[in-house]
Amino acid sequence: MEFHKVWCAVALGVLLPFSWAHTDFFTSIGHMTDLINTEKDLVVSLKDYIKAEESKLEQIKKWAEKLDQLTATATKDPEGFLGHPVNAFKLMKRLNTEWGELESLVLKDMSDGFISNMTIQRQFFPNDEDQTGAAKALLRLQDTYNLDTDTLSRGNLPGVKHKSFLTAEDCFELGKIAYTEADYYHTELWMEQALKQLDEGEVSSADKVYILDYLSYAVYQQGDLGKAMALTRRLLELDPEHQRANGNMKYFEYIMAKEKETNKSSPDAEEQQEKETEVKKKDYLPERRKYEMLCRGEGLKMTPRRQKRLFCRYYDGNRNPRYILGPVKQEDEWDKPRIVRFLDIISDEEIETVKELAKPRLSRATVHDPETGKLTTAHYRVSKSAWLSGYESPVVSRINTRIQDLTGLDVSTAEELQKDEPDAFKELGTGNRIATWLFYMSDVSAGGATVFPEVGASVWPRKGTAVFWYNLFPSGEGDYSTRHAACPVLVGNKWVSNKWLHERGQEFRRPCTLSELE
Repeated sequence: MEFHKVWCAVALGVLLPFSWAHTDFFTSIGHMTDLINTEKDLVVSLKDYIKAEESKLEQIKKWAEKLDQLTATATKDPEGFLGHPVNAFKLMKRLNTEWGELESLVLKDMSDGFISNMTIQRQFFPNDEDQTGAAKALLRLQDTYNLDTDTLSRGNLPGVKHKSFLTAEDCFELGKIAYTEADYYHTELWMEQALKQLDEGEVSSADKVYILDYLSYAVYQQGDLGKAMALTRRLLELDPEHQRANGNMKYFEYIMAKEKETNKSSPDAEEQQEKETEVKKKDYLPERRKYEMLCRGEGLKMTPRRQKRLFCRYYDGNRNPRYILGPVKQEDEWDKPRIVRFLDIISDEEIETVKELAKPRLSRATVHDPETGKLTTAHYRVSKSAWLSGYESPVVSRINTRIQDLTGLDVSTAEELQKDEPDAFKELGTGNRIATWLFYMSDVSAGGATVFPEVGASVWPRKGTAVFWYNLFPSGEGDYSTRHAACPVLVGNKWVSNKWLHERGQEFRRPCTLSELE
């Protein structure tokens, strides 16, 4: 029994599965499109409410206009007006009955339908944690693709179909979220962007005083005392009585005076302090820097000489009967480790079937935590996952057979249930994850590469293709050069299906060699 895992990452989704591969075909999808539909439904409901209120006000307006004319005539000659018995009767009727009906109309709550719909839909709304996660994902995209705040704020991204921009208030919110995470670097970037947009004349509810308060502290925390003082002075120009700013200014002046005394006694102290500040700002994770460069298409280690050794071919699965007369297109993506790509290997119809099978059973996707070694949910990962079994659909079964025919590996040793624990597959007795088969089920406008930091390789999504590589040497030892990660999607969305193959059952399909080094 084989299971498949499929996942989809939207523009804010970041997937970092550094792992060996196994027999499951894994599926995950973000429910962002559902949220769009939810919001559309609420807009329709809101418009209905507005129409109901407008209809109600129109009725009241007509009543008021009629009564305005009537009372204008009556007050000119009250006795003469009431001398007509019909007028006297109608006055009694209006005051006793009709004004009561008008009162009921005025008090009638036209929002019941809208509020009821809001109550139903609210259960699907994102919460504070989701909003924080989306903000963190945006900051991660900024770092990964080396984007400045102005580019992001103005929505100047490659391949965008629907351009959008961030308001000063949006920038302020991003800065606040970074601040709550003690991420003063991004706090400074986004508070400065908010301030810049306000200085340029943008009309906003964001307050410069609040922005400067956050910004000055973030700058101070990064060691730039002079800039922190300048920002605090600007704040006090806007609000001279600001208690915290006045306190901070006194403290900053004290620290500045103390530093000057220290610099007088030790001329090299200022230079040393600048070096320490620079070290603090440096990223202490070299692998992360390498990962981000590869995501941007930088730092690739494929030389022209090695490039010449990469070929494309028609492949028949080592003379598999199903492919002798109809071989598939295969091309080399990388030489060491060997990564190959199969072209036109999954049809649009199969892709849609896999998506539809996956959608009803989605659960939140996880990432590998390098500190604990365990799988955990990540705030920045906007995606969900589900498992698909071969017996559920002839399409999934057919895909399984295709993978087995083209890899020559047995796909039957798979996990029966989704296991998010990193060692859960060991209980099955199927061994380690020997190889990875990765379907790309969508094109991506920008970002979304699969990168291999150990060897400096980047593999880019191309709809209808699949890439394949071995994670273990024939000896069963792990090939650490195949450690890989998914880059965040910058623009668009990314559907990917994994087939992870285990080493049990492959003894005669991929036997050990006589060399201990292989």
